[in-house]
Amino acid sequence: VGQQGDEMIFRWKFRLPEEMKTTEKFCHLHQIKGIDNAEGTADVGNPLITFTARTLSNGKQQFQVIFVGPSSASTGNVYLARADLAEFLGRWVEVEERVVCGMQGSYRVSVKRLDDGRELVSVSETGLAMWREGAAGIRPKWGIYRSFGAGGSLKARLRDEVLRFADFSVEKVSK
Repeated sequence: VGQQGDEMIFRWKFRLPEEMKTTEKFCHLHQIKGIDNAEGTADVGNPLITFTARTLSNGKQQFQVIFVGPSSASTGNVYLARADLAEFLGRWVEVEERVVCGMQGSYRVSVKRLDDGRELVSVSETGLAMWREGAAGIRPKWGIYRSFGAGGSLKARLRDEVLRFADFSVEKVSK
């Protein structure tokens, strides 16, 4: 769990299935989330960062790194990086992600394919609100979290997927 002023370093590998099904709605693969306080009043409804796979209006699939600011800022989704999802499908990639926790925090991430070393995503942002008002901390989450649409309307376009992970490393560098 990261606290204000901490630098968190997350390293892991993942492999998306070949021919993974996505929709125009969200399919989060990784998130950085705030942790609610004991009173349940923290601004933790939305994640701070997501790795999201989705289908665009032109039918192409995209991998997105999205930042969402505090509710009070009304920033909505800020796309820090976008890449062709086809570059990920069926191939192992390795991630190094660095978060400095704070209202004037920073976020860096590099995603590289293992088989050819190609960097698919590179982000380096400073001055980001990498903290949420009233939060007890921030933490990473991994796995598939997706929208099935209103009343399950998208279920027929999706299928069960297997997202593989390996070699997790979580390090906290306190300031």
